[in-house]
Amino acid sequence: MSGYPSAPGYPSGGPGYPPMGGPGYPPPGGYPPPGYPPGGPGFAMGPVHGYPPGPPQGYPYPVPMQPGDDGFEPPSGYAYPPIPVPIQPGQPIVSQPQPGQGHQGYAGGHSIPINVPPGLEYLTTVDQLFVKQKVELLEAFLGCETKNKYKIKNSQGQIIYTAKEDTDCCTRNCCGPLRPFDLIIKDSQEREVIHLSRPFACGSCLCPCLLQSIEVEAPPGTPVGRVVQDWSMCTPQFRILDASGETVLRIEGPLCTFSLCGSVEFQILSKDGSTQVGKISKQWSGLLREAFTDADNFGLSFPIDLDVRMKAVMLGALFLIDFMFFEKSNNQESDGIGML
Repeated sequence: MSGYPSAPGYPSGGPGYPPMGGPGYPPPGGYPPPGYPPGGPGFAMGPVHGYPPGPPQGYPYPVPMQPGDDGFEPPSGYAYPPIPVPIQPGQPIVSQPQPGQGHQGYAGGHSIPINVPPGLEYLTTVDQLFVKQKVELLEAFLGCETKNKYKIKNSQGQIIYTAKEDTDCCTRNCCGPLRPFDLIIKDSQEREVIHLSRPFACGSCLCPCLLQSIEVEAPPGTPVGRVVQDWSMCTPQFRILDASGETVLRIEGPLCTFSLCGSVEFQILSKDGSTQVGKISKQWSGLLREAFTDADNFGLSFPIDLDVRMKAVMLGALFLIDFMFFEKSNNQESDGIGML
């Protein structure tokens, strides 16, 4: 019994008790072990190696730890919830991480997407966009074709990108809706994030060897995919290709593309064409706007987990469809039946 003092709260040895110093009694040196504060009211155990420190003073418990804080690492597979950041008017929109979507390029609980073309981070968080074309008064009254300009918005009406056609006056007025063009898409900081290029091609189904297409680069100089037209005499048909030329999605339009007081919808289909996964809709803009201008409104929806590069290519498909079916030439509608 010598060398093992009695710890506070422990009875002394006696009948019915194990011998002092045996199993169930504290080790030499007293109790509690060194490094821990004495028990009593307000007792708080000190930090143990391998466990995170306690919450900062003034914060309610628990406080979620972040990777790298004091050497603490979360369990495998754990995903931290996103930290909401309010969007202020006039501020650029930045992306936020989505729980369970690490495969889209988010590292742990951080809000910095990885492996995403610069400027397209916000597209990882949305499943729909709205495109509004600017009304050009000179074009409306004189019939002189001007450069098309667009605003690309989210579902809350906030402007994400702006787009502007890059062509010369002769090309616009001689080729009309068939004209080749470059379309420059910029973010709120005036950085070019997507570049669209449409070569000159025939617009008739009677010439199947030279159909419509559009190339998509994000950022400029880096091809991410293209949209190509498939030959058809009835409904418009397109394929969405990735950078390697593999078909990812398909688009099928209606037999009639006249917008008579209603929307005209182009279905976005799965690779095999069996399932609808989204749509491009040309929305009715009002009688005066539809009659005297070609300033159109479009809606675009797609799966939220679609590769962000393919979302950029879907924007290219929307602009190609606008020029092919809804762009006016000398204030004359180009809507029609089928592909004739």
